Parts: sequence; C-alpha cells; structure tokens
Amino acid sequence: MAIAWEDEDLVLIKQGKEPGDPWVITVNCPDKVGLGCDVCRIKSSGSPPLLYMLKVFCLDRKGLLHDVTKALCQLELSIERVKVMTMPDGKFLDLFFITDNTDLLHTTKGREEACKHLGVVLGEYCISCELQLAGPESVSQLDFSTLSEAVAEELFSRNLSRKEASLQTLSPDMEKVNLGAITVDDFLSPAHTLLQIQCVDQKSVVYDILRTSKDFNIQIAYGRISPSVEGSRNVDLLIQKADGKKIVEPDSQIALCSRLKEAMLHPMRVTIANRGPDAELFVANQVELSGKGRPRVFYDVTFTLKMLGICVFSAEIRRHLTSDREWEVYRFLLGESCEFPLASSRARTEIVDRVRRTLMGW
Repeated sequence: MAIAWEDEDLVLIKQGKEPGDPWVITVNCPDKVGLGCDVCRIKSSGSPPLLYMLKVFCLDRKGLLHDVTKALCQLELSIERVKVMTMPDGKFLDLFFITDNTDLLHTTKGREEACKHLGVVLGEYCISCELQLAGPESVSQLDFSTLSEAVAEELFSRNLSRKEASLQTLSPDMEKVNLGAITVDDFLSPAHTLLQIQCVDQKSVVYDILRTSKDFNIQIAYGRISPSVEGSRNVDLLIQKADGKKIVEPDSQIALCSRLKEAMLHPMRVTIANRGPDAELFVANQVELSGKGRPRVFYDVTFTLKMLGICVFSAEIRRHLTSDREWEVYRFLLGESCEFPLASSRARTEIVDRVRRTLMGW
C-alpha cells in the first residue's frame, strides 16, 4: 500500500512487502540545510503555525493527563506549552497551547469536532472543553515556576551527573549507550567529508544526529543508515558546509563530533527533586536553533507515569536558556504511589530509569 501527497513537492509512503519489513518514505523536494531533520519531524512549515489554547476542566483520575495527550496526538495536534493544575476540590484544569498539523482548527466546526473527540475520550469525567485561538497575552500570563540552581545544574550540565552514573548499575541499557564512536574522513571523497557514526539503536537517534548537523549549518549530500544489529546501528553521512566546502578544520571537526556524542549519549535529561514535601520529575531536551522542540516527549512521559500508576498533581512545559542553547523543560509534580513510595531513593531512581527507557525506546 502506498500513500502519496502531491503539491509542489512529493511524499510517498510505501509499506514493506513482508510483515515486519520497514516502511519506505520517499521525499522529493528542493534541498536545504536541515532538510533531513525536518523530514524526521514528519512535517515542516514555511510559516509560523497558529497557536490555539485548549482549556479542559474535568474530574481527576489516574492516567487522565496521558489520555488527553493521547487524544491530542490522535487529532494530530502538537503540544507547545501546557499548564496543568489540580484544584482544591479534586477537579483538574488543563491548559494546552497547541498547533494544528491538519489545518482544521481555523474553522468553528473543526474546533467543535476536536472538543467532541476529547469529550468522548474523557467520558463522564469531562465537565467542559473550550478551544480558541490563543493571543500573545494568553501565554505571557502563565505563571511558570522557576528552576532551582541544583536542578538546573543536574539538567543542563554537559558532564555525566552522579545520578545518571548511578543508573548505569541499575539499567544495562545505560552501559550500551557509551559504546558509540564517530570517525571523520576527508580523503575518501574529493568534495565531501565522510562522517561515520556507530551508535546504540534508540528512539530518535537519527533525528538527534540530523538535528545536530542542522544546528551546525551542515548540508547532508548522502546518507546511509544500516539496519539495527544487536542493538547497534551505523550511520554514514557525506557532508559539506553551507558554502559547499569540506570540513577540514580540526577545531570544527572536534566541535561537531563533541556535540554529536553529547546528542547521542544524553539527548534527554531526567531527574527527580524535592518540592517541599512532594517530589517533582524534570525532563529536559535541547531545542533546535530554529526554535522547534522535540516531538512526543510529553506523550512518552505521561504514558510512563500512567503505566506506573503515579498521579500527576501539576505539569508544565517551559523554555529555559543557558549560555549556549535553549532547552525545553517538562515538570511533573507527582503523587504518592504504593509501588513507588517517593520518599525512597530507590523508587525515585526506578521512576527516572523507566521514564528514560520509554523516551529512548529501550
């Protein structure tokens, strides 16, 4: 089966011949720096998308936040910002700032259909659902909590933290991540630099490689991605600088390899910290220089917490600037769980490990 969209460009999606065979996505379009990264995100737009505000008021229950998130994904709506609050009477108020990948929300009927779908998903727990175009004042009025210095250091440091190091003894998958290697060859091709990457096979690893290349303003002329073998895969890229020249400067090669290793080893930062008597889960990822965040992070984290039976009292998505880059930070104030008592350091480590494993696809 093949699905094609024809406009100025062409996207062809073809199913594998045998069950279990990979699908083939063919994209025919003008070349540009960062094209591969945009393809990994499925959709790229030349103009800034409209921002909509979804307000969901409902009765609280376990897994509710993920169910709303899943419904938004089914509607092909991307979550840009969120503010989730549990009210004193046990009700939930969710404010989602979303963009529309189907271009349907600009009509009253499209917005009504989206609210109707959410009402069906939430069932008797739904009290009200409103969806409207968000003005700049809507986002600016959100009261986001500030990050403590300790949490910021834990999330944004380039060095492996003590908490992350302790996870290596808990999860064998963490040991595999450190097996990656990068080789630069300027002699094989007269016009291109060959980048040979060996890395662990994890979710979005190709996106992380291409995102980093895009941030360095590197043009990819040819790429080959090998099938996964025993949890590892090879990626070969023929690359050039934006001016069409090879990357021969040692400093440029070292900087690129260093950032690529960081992107492959620690694409997601996960930690738990105290917030008064409660525990708060933090997840951070780098934002592309274009301003785009990583897809489906909120979905994966809320899915994991639902599977663990952990309630979320409040949640936020915000941006944070460090000296050299911008980060997207997800915060979840967690409720106590019988299986995962949050006062236990072992339980907290297990939660962090489970969230990381879901994000990495292990």
